[in-house]
Amino acid sequence: MASSEPLTSTGYIKHHLQNLTFGQLPDGSWGLAHGAAEAKAMGFWAIHLDTMFWSVILGVLFLWSFRKAAKKATVGVPSGFVNFVEWVVEFVDDNVRGSFSHKSDLVAPLALTLFVWVLLMNTMDLVPVDWIPELAKLMGIEYMKVVPTTDPNATFGMAIGIFVLTVFYSIKVKGIGGFAAELTMQPFEAKNPIVKILLLPANFFLEFVSLVSKPVSLSLRLFGNLFAGEMIFILIALLFSGGAVLAVAGGVLQWAWAVLHIVIVLLQAFIFMTLTIVYLELAHSHH
Repeated sequence: MASSEPLTSTGYIKHHLQNLTFGQLPDGSWGLAHGAAEAKAMGFWAIHLDTMFWSVILGVLFLWSFRKAAKKATVGVPSGFVNFVEWVVEFVDDNVRGSFSHKSDLVAPLALTLFVWVLLMNTMDLVPVDWIPELAKLMGIEYMKVVPTTDPNATFGMAIGIFVLTVFYSIKVKGIGGFAAELTMQPFEAKNPIVKILLLPANFFLEFVSLVSKPVSLSLRLFGNLFAGEMIFILIALLFSGGAVLAVAGGVLQWAWAVLHIVIVLLQAFIFMTLTIVYLELAHSHH
């Protein structure tokens, strides 16, 4: 599969921002897109194979490594990777205990999974932008984005899953009537039954917007921060083709941005986990 993009700065940027997309081609057959226009024409049922591949690989890496650490854990003082895993588990557990006041066997494991999984996906942004794509080219794969959280499909997918859990537990804990009352009886309240009925549409509109905005903000916050970080790495990489002086400047800027980006990588994983805990806390709480 050959790229149709010219070897210019614009073509370089577009190439690095293009996912490896599988879907229905214009002739009706199914295959890989040969450019952004063809990928866009594939529509809703197109699949970003690189996003799926790296997210699954990193998820399996998380499960394998933490299971291995759990099997090695003993009653003695932990060391090495086991100590690190225990520290991560305690860190997540402390955050769950501080933000979630109800009893649930789901919240802590979910928070741990989200934190580590999102952190691993974010960390892929620290890999030099040309290393894996160039290796993929040698294997005949033209496009390869290695940071799943720079794909809004991945972040929206996780956010929608959390949204479904939030609605499920809101109905399970409060009942359908309680959940409906939560959407229609606030923020405006009245003792007069007629006024209360008149306020229902306004209350429902405000609460429904607030409810739907949760997965939107959760996904866009993660996507926006990681996408911006990826774009800066790509722009810095362009300096390496501008001569020796710009190459040295690019190396310094790349190192500096990578150090700063470590904070963003950690912070966005923590925020995603924390907001999930808060949303589930609200789902379990009666108004």
